[in-house]
Amino acid sequence: MARHAPPAHPLAHAWARVRRPLLVLALLALLGFIAWRARSLDWAAAWAALLDYRPGTLLLAALAAAAAHALYTGYDLLGRYYSGHHLPPARVAATAFVSFAANLNLGSMVGGVALRLRLYARQGLPMATIVRVWGLSLLTNWIGYAALAGTVFLSGWVELPPDAPLSSHALRLIGLGLVSAVVLYLAACRWSRRRLWTLRGHRLELPHAGLALAQVVLSALHWALVACVLYVLLHGRVGYPTVLGALMTTSMAVIALRVPGGLGVLEAVFMALLAGLQPEAQLLAALLAYRALFYLLPLAAALLVYLGLETRLRRTRPATAPRMARPQA
Repeated sequence: MARHAPPAHPLAHAWARVRRPLLVLALLALLGFIAWRARSLDWAAAWAALLDYRPGTLLLAALAAAAAHALYTGYDLLGRYYSGHHLPPARVAATAFVSFAANLNLGSMVGGVALRLRLYARQGLPMATIVRVWGLSLLTNWIGYAALAGTVFLSGWVELPPDAPLSSHALRLIGLGLVSAVVLYLAACRWSRRRLWTLRGHRLELPHAGLALAQVVLSALHWALVACVLYVLLHGRVGYPTVLGALMTTSMAVIALRVPGGLGVLEAVFMALLAGLQPEAQLLAALLAYRALFYLLPLAAALLVYLGLETRLRRTRPATAPRMARPQA
């Protein structure tokens, strides 16, 4: 991957000046909405609903969360194949698990970038290879998201309440755009004669068709399992396509506003989308349990894995670096 610096367009300069103030205003407005909603919620009823969960329900949701985290580690294993490096698969999976848990709770710059870079660099990978692994992991996550969300939105299965911020027609148009992007990506990986592309000054190599298809399938399964966690915690009283559609929409809001862990954003948007389909207390209890099982519990496990990795790397620092990736353009 090579870096070239093309001249910036004047509109890019203008957008750079107004982007941060606009994001700050949007975040302040959202925080105000969250604070207003929090004051109107019946927290006592939500706590009672949370304590009312049966152990079997929590166990099933925890297993779905664990499976979703396990599938995410496969993104970096695909990156291992794509970049050609030869770190042991178990160590790659451990690095990906720690990075994903930190990414969920602390933000992408901490977990998705900084922590992954540190761990891979300490294991001997050069920066170019780390960027290739990270880039493929990021692409895998969002190409699978686009495939699954686009299919669900386009199908019309999502049952949103009448006062939802998106209409069914707008949702189908978004779904069409997402599915089209996935089809174009797969077609380019299969038939494009031009394998190297330049995107914002970076030269990127297209993966082959088999790897691209594996990206879509693996990531779509991951997102489907994440939705299963919420579906189980809602006792199956809201249709799975509706839960999945609400999760897809909520995830976009979390990414757009860049709040670490989506704290407050996830709860506010999800409850707004499913308002009227379940009592507010049950929705809030499900979201609190979801945050505990999918965010906080894996973060605690990831901390132990991280300490184990650091300890092992100090004790067994190799005299020579592991075999690196094949030479890249």
